[in-house]
Amino acid sequence: MHSDIHLQMHHQRATELAAEARATLPRERHLRAQLGWLLVELGLRLTQQAPRHRARLA
Repeated sequence: MHSDIHLQMHHQRATELAAEARATLPRERHLRAQLGWLLVELGLRLTQQAPRHRARLA
C-alpha cells in the first residue's frame, strides 16, 4: 500500500474513532476528563516557568 494512502486512511479512521468516543462518553465523565486535562496543562505551565527568586548563598 502506498504510504500517502495509508496515512490518509489512518487519519480518517482516527477521526471516526474520536467521533465515536465523543458520542459514547457520558456528559459527567466528559467534564471530569476536561477538568483533569486542564489541571495537567496548568501543572505543566507551572513547571516550565522560571523561578522568581534566586537563592542567595552566604
